[in-house]
Amino acid sequence: MAQPFALGQVRLTASRWLDNQNRTGNYLRFVDVDRLLYNFRANHRLSTGGAAATGGWDAPTFPFRTHVQGHFLTAWAQLYAVTGDTVCRDKATYMVAELAKCQANNSAAGFNTGYLSGYPESDFTALEQGTLTNGNVPYYTVHKTLAGLLDVWRHIGSTQARDMLFALAGWVDRRTSRLSSQQMQAMLGTEFGGMNAVLTDLSSQTGDTRWLAVAQRFDHAAVFDPLAANQDRLNGLHANTQVPKWIGAAREFKATGTTRYRDIATNAWDICVGSHTYAIGGNSQAEHFRAPNVIAGYLNKDTCESCNTVNMLTLTRELFELDPDRAALFDYYERAWLNQMIGQQNPADDHGHVTYFTPLSPGGRRGVGPAWGGGTWSTDYGTFWCCQGTGLEMHTRLMNSLYFHRDNTLIVNLFVPSVLTWTERGMTVTQTTSYPTSDTTTLQVTGNVGGTWAMRIRIPSWTSGATVSVNGVVQPLTATPGSYATLSRSWTSGDTVTVRLPMRIIMRAANDNPNVAAITYGPVVLSGNYGDSALSTPPALTTSSIRRTSSSSLAFTATADGSTVNLGPFHDAHGHNYAVYWNTGATVRLANAGSGLVLGIQNMSTGDGGRALQWHDSGTADHNWEMVADGNAVRFRNAHSGKVLGVLNMSTDNDATVLQWSDNGTADHRWTLLDQGDGTYKIRNVHSGKLLALANNSTAVGAFAVQAPDDGTADNRWRIVRN
Repeated sequence: MAQPFALGQVRLTASRWLDNQNRTGNYLRFVDVDRLLYNFRANHRLSTGGAAATGGWDAPTFPFRTHVQGHFLTAWAQLYAVTGDTVCRDKATYMVAELAKCQANNSAAGFNTGYLSGYPESDFTALEQGTLTNGNVPYYTVHKTLAGLLDVWRHIGSTQARDMLFALAGWVDRRTSRLSSQQMQAMLGTEFGGMNAVLTDLSSQTGDTRWLAVAQRFDHAAVFDPLAANQDRLNGLHANTQVPKWIGAAREFKATGTTRYRDIATNAWDICVGSHTYAIGGNSQAEHFRAPNVIAGYLNKDTCESCNTVNMLTLTRELFELDPDRAALFDYYERAWLNQMIGQQNPADDHGHVTYFTPLSPGGRRGVGPAWGGGTWSTDYGTFWCCQGTGLEMHTRLMNSLYFHRDNTLIVNLFVPSVLTWTERGMTVTQTTSYPTSDTTTLQVTGNVGGTWAMRIRIPSWTSGATVSVNGVVQPLTATPGSYATLSRSWTSGDTVTVRLPMRIIMRAANDNPNVAAITYGPVVLSGNYGDSALSTPPALTTSSIRRTSSSSLAFTATADGSTVNLGPFHDAHGHNYAVYWNTGATVRLANAGSGLVLGIQNMSTGDGGRALQWHDSGTADHNWEMVADGNAVRFRNAHSGKVLGVLNMSTDNDATVLQWSDNGTADHRWTLLDQGDGTYKIRNVHSGKLLALANNSTAVGAFAVQAPDDGTADNRWRIVRN
């Protein structure tokens, strides 16, 4: 196993990462703790002290108010551990002291011993009885409070936080111990955060197996059983409800050695990353998992909820500790950490406010689109979404995965300006780099570095020709992409390791459509700057036109839709509309199996209503079609007219006319492909259920396309011929 370094052992130096940390620190020092305490004090029948209530998800009437305070406790504690910030320490200890007064007033408030929340305990009774209808997710908020108290105890050393943590966890134990297994599993159908994770952490922290037993009550069989069998049943599930459970499974494996837990966590990661993850490393659309591999079909404004990505990064860390030879884990970690999380924060905001979703729709824009609580960037007091809370945590622990160690072996996972103080060995490692703008990083070791030991350096899967040098001399070691290069030597203080990871443009195709792809340069997803221009579809990119235009920045140009567009790192795409996914220019011809003729548009019309017909394959543009993924279906967009294939008046009748029309999202524009196993497909209309066919089974040039029943005739089958 690999071991992480403590937060205080790694610090960031000048970089975008440090800028993000500093902006979050500004907000953490600014926020009024008394306002954050309002709902706790009111619920536990204490004076609110004249403080104003907060808004958004922490408003006094919001169902699961007081979830965010646990995030604040964690973020304050982490920033104190990282930087020694005493303002953050004092805010954390003040909140803990005031929450202790709330917890101590439970009898007067009519609550049971140990309870601590911003809403009545009766919500838990309703949850247990299956009658909770107010939208609350009670254990979700309790998880945040437990985790925050645990972090204040661990990082600040607060015994008051420890005692409150034991009291609240004891309340959870008493509450859940009286439920049958069937009642408990029914209750787990309501989101409960990472209760299994935090209670396992408490068991590990104290050595008391009581808490592990409570944690295991939160093992959700409906989710765990399919994953243990490596089955992908994520479609339709609320995404961020699931990922914390997977983290808990990884920690339960560490605590118990039960391999089923390890399998659940590993399979969940493999399934999510392999089949449900966008190029930037995020997952989900409208907070939910969709069918496996339908990436291009869901390029919407509400993709990539930030909480999911934060939690996937945590899961990745957990799995890496178990399997530190698996470089793919940190290939993914870097992708999500660099492309989504660094850009989640608004660099123009001194308080470092963040997005809830990261839009991947054509012409998307950070800060514009669906949002909770009245704003697309979080605000000081008016939002308090889940993603604002996890954002506070994320940007106060950006350094926690740069380095690991396995006994005396140092593992270098990420390439960021930083200083590692390996206190136990009396050694310092200073990393200096402008990566990913450059492809090189240096690591200088100083202090008590004597003796022979190994440095293991991640060689990303996207590179080729990587080299590792020591004091300017290239070392004869294996640097295979997608692995770790091991540099073992007798070290001297001042030795400098230089790692070069050549970068190149690679198109990352969507799982469900090879003709829709994102542009990557090394680890960086590049996006197109479209200013304030609107886009309705992915721009048609000439991939051979991509050129880097600067050696000092990641500035590129390309030709898309016949015009030049500027490209840059997606994490820097702020203040303009962007394109992340592109139509890479491939089109197809639809050749009828009966006639051998290809589908086109009458008189090469570009207007709505142009009729589809069959014609000789003469190479005209109206014979070319783009297959645009749309969930589990496709839309056929004519390369000449830009219109999509549909059915006249959305008819469901036999022999209804097939024509082109503006892409207005009607169901008759969607078609499913049924592979016949002989190189042909039946193309079924989603609205009518009828097949794309030819009038009267005609083999004549100019015969019109219609929809027809599945009668087994050859004109119902089509060959998809790629251009």
